[in-house]
Amino acid sequence: MGSYSDEMKQSFGEIVASLDDLGSLQKDFLTRRWLDQILWMEGAATRAQARYYSLRLVTVVGAVVVPVLVGLNLSGDVGAAVAWVAVGLSLVVATSAAVEGFFNFGQRWRHYRRTAERLNAEGWLFFELVGDYVSENGHAGAFPRFAARVEDLLREDVDVY
Repeated sequence: MGSYSDEMKQSFGEIVASLDDLGSLQKDFLTRRWLDQILWMEGAATRAQARYYSLRLVTVVGAVVVPVLVGLNLSGDVGAAVAWVAVGLSLVVATSAAVEGFFNFGQRWRHYRRTAERLNAEGWLFFELVGDYVSENGHAGAFPRFAARVEDLLREDVDVY
């Protein structure tokens, strides 16, 4: 079984190919602009989510463990070793929090997911010819509105990142 992206590309590719009233340039837009952007956004969202969860998990777990280590108040060589572990872990926690704060992976994940879902929803509305895409001339008549909406969504994405 292929990846989600492969399945999505194949499914939407079949739908696009079935739209007989669209020309090749319009079908190219659907696959090379709209669908490629959805797939890219899906991948970017997945990567950002994984980074966000990893960094947040390190920060949360470390923030719980460091006070426990410090509170043990051990003496001798074991106490010194535990103190150094607490210092090292504190550095890892602070670095993890700083990296997430700098790159904003959580915010990026949500932004890319939202944009991918908006593009996906626009595609389904267009394919079904509903909402803003109701047209007496079928997909060919609705295509200019769809293309403009896709470009607006992508422009919004560029403005944010």
